[in-house]
Amino acid sequence: MDDDGIEDGGSSVRLTGISVGAGESRWVDGSEVDSESPPWSLDEDLSANKEDYGHSIRRRLIKKPKRLDSLDVEAMEIAGSHGHHNKDDSTWRTVALAFQTLGVVYGDMGTSPLYVFSDVFSKVNIKSDVDVLGALSLVIYTIALIPLIKYVFIVLKANDSGEGGTFALYSLICRYANVNLLPNRQPADEQISSFKLKLPTPELQRSLHIKEVLEQKSSLKTLLLLLVLMGTSMIIGDGILTPAISVMSAVSGLQGEIPGFDTNALVMVSIIILIGLFSIQRFGTSKVGLTFAPALALWFFSLGAIGIYNIFKYDTSVVRAINPVYIYIFFKNNSGKAWSALGGCVLCITGAEAMFADLGHFSVPSIQIAFTFVVFPCLLLAYMGQGAYLMNYPNSANRIFYDSVPDGLFWPVFVIATVAAVIASQAMISASFSCVKQSMSLGCFPRLKIVHTSRRLMGQIYIPVINWFLMIMCILVVATFRSTTDIANAYGIAEVGVMIVSTALVTLVMLLIWQTNLFLALCFPLVFGSIELLYMSAVLSKIMEGGWLPLAFASCFLCVMYTWNYGSVLKYRSEVREKISMDFMYELGSTLGTVRIPGIGLLYTELVQGIPSILGQFLLDLPAIHSTIVFVCIKYVPVPVVPQEERFLFRRICPKDYHLFRCVARYGYKDVRKEDHHAFEQLLVQSLEKFLRKEAHELDLESSLIEVDQYDSISVKSREPTDTLEELTIPLILHDHNSEKAETTSTEGGIVELPPSSSIPGDEDPSLEYELSALWEATNSGFTYLLGHGDVRAKKNSFFIKKLVINYFYAFLRRNCRGGAAVMRVPHMNIIQVGKTYMV
Repeated sequence: MDDDGIEDGGSSVRLTGISVGAGESRWVDGSEVDSESPPWSLDEDLSANKEDYGHSIRRRLIKKPKRLDSLDVEAMEIAGSHGHHNKDDSTWRTVALAFQTLGVVYGDMGTSPLYVFSDVFSKVNIKSDVDVLGALSLVIYTIALIPLIKYVFIVLKANDSGEGGTFALYSLICRYANVNLLPNRQPADEQISSFKLKLPTPELQRSLHIKEVLEQKSSLKTLLLLLVLMGTSMIIGDGILTPAISVMSAVSGLQGEIPGFDTNALVMVSIIILIGLFSIQRFGTSKVGLTFAPALALWFFSLGAIGIYNIFKYDTSVVRAINPVYIYIFFKNNSGKAWSALGGCVLCITGAEAMFADLGHFSVPSIQIAFTFVVFPCLLLAYMGQGAYLMNYPNSANRIFYDSVPDGLFWPVFVIATVAAVIASQAMISASFSCVKQSMSLGCFPRLKIVHTSRRLMGQIYIPVINWFLMIMCILVVATFRSTTDIANAYGIAEVGVMIVSTALVTLVMLLIWQTNLFLALCFPLVFGSIELLYMSAVLSKIMEGGWLPLAFASCFLCVMYTWNYGSVLKYRSEVREKISMDFMYELGSTLGTVRIPGIGLLYTELVQGIPSILGQFLLDLPAIHSTIVFVCIKYVPVPVVPQEERFLFRRICPKDYHLFRCVARYGYKDVRKEDHHAFEQLLVQSLEKFLRKEAHELDLESSLIEVDQYDSISVKSREPTDTLEELTIPLILHDHNSEKAETTSTEGGIVELPPSSSIPGDEDPSLEYELSALWEATNSGFTYLLGHGDVRAKKNSFFIKKLVINYFYAFLRRNCRGGAAVMRVPHMNIIQVGKTYMV
């Protein structure tokens, strides 16, 4: 038994009274292990004794393929023949993408000037200009250190083939180290063109040691998964808090302009806007996406212009805040209150994680250019302008943004601010949808309905259940807190929590994959982790003032995600233990112990190897079984996208007369399954036909080369070893006695003659033609989808907590999530289901 508790042999399978002995069972996995001959070199052959030298050289010159393992035979074109199209890195394309990032990536950070200083100076009273300069200096260096240095210049490089986010980092680590708790990784997955990693210095022992420790200790695997799930839960929590605080901050400007516009009116207007915002989600962001970038570009221009106006009108000496000494003076004068004000200061970098999470829609240079040349200077000017205004009017801290707007521009700025707040909310809602989809793909979230709202951009999705859940939570938050200050206390914890998770994961990537110098790798968490922990200590002090809210949200989502992953892993391990042995299949014979009728049965299973026990249940319950059975496994691998030509893997199970095959359909966590069941059936049959032809060709080529080896061994005996090198260009096999021309094939060392092509498979090959005709006949008879309806129960001797989690919580999630037939997109008219209980 391995570390994960999965037995590869020595177990028994019981199928309603039919038992296969443990000592006699032969598991499928044992016969499916690939065996490759070790690499060879000319030096190794020269070191062999001279008697076997010529024979060895001749055998090596014939390019003998490795023994056929049909799972490694691609059903589509050769892997890598269609390379990935890199993102267009032309100058104009990069500039265009940089402009688009303003509307998608930076909406949240761009709306932070609405409420940062209001929250900071609700904790600290402005006694002198030094207080304003100290708070402004904190804001400036927070933006410079976290978004600019950490994210723009370091974290963005830790992308997963152009994809970013917490789960992208996790998939990157899973590809290099086998830390995924679901044991369905196959050697063939590493042949996916986007799977391979480029390691700068793979010789370092430190990296290999870290990898070994991660793979051997299951507790570290669980800890890593919990860390990722916690970060993802915090991002979903942002999807609740961002719309609430952004919309309320924008609408709060009406309180000083419209008489009688009190808190109740503020709450009602905010709720109406939020309902409208979530109601249009089903139309997709593509419908209004064209207005995002221009609107945010106008917003950033307004921020910069208003900031410059206030600096020159009120106090140009505000630029002194660039001196970090004012931070020290600010803390010295205000002590505990200054530390508490850090919770408001951290709001200036809300949405910084979106630069990494939304990387998949853009490119690294576009995000870097947009932040460095547009967002960063406009935000600095905006905060400096507000600081200059506060140095003259310290009592305006509560509504500093709208008070600092020049006279006559209030209503245009109010409209732009409201639009920017809605766009910022839209970005975080879309990010929540993406996080849930990635979690579902990696087996960490219950199956939900996903609607793809764009035919061109596969990242634009809509999840109805999550959308309405976020809307209800947003309305409850606004109606309960009724103040942006209390929401800000909760908002800071969610933001800093995501940043700490990103810091930990990027540090692991530095040590494990980049193999950075140890000193530099440790400086990253030491510098940025210390800053983030300092901010976390400040926001955690507001637990009783609203800070408990994101922790509650994160805890709920974490419980759901970990429970689903835990139950799924236990179910998979149970299926592995209960696999049907090959001995039992041989005893049944090619009829499988029942009647074979024309047709193709697609038996869906999660197993990537072995014969699932659910097949035995079908054989017991059904009076007949289809002439062709294909075990279909929909598998998500830790890569963003699997190219279409590398999607399907096929393998033959049992001898040819059984007509049993396995098809592993591989998808990345960003892939979209757009094909309906008709397209999937057609693609599967075409792929299976191509596999049969290629399999027959490879087997015949292998047998032909074995015959060449036999002829070669006979002819070498009559030759002297010293003449071998001179004779490499002489044909090894002469014409046969019938004077038929032998086929020749070129090798690197000369020409080798092969026997005639009478046995090379083609349309004349009877066995291949028989299989193809049987496949076509089965296709014409139709497809039937064989699904197992599994019930997962904890064993009687399990601990009470495990029984509670599996029998009630996990069972509740399975009953209320989307059914397998809907997720796999199979027609309801052609489904046969059988029930089975998995004891875990």
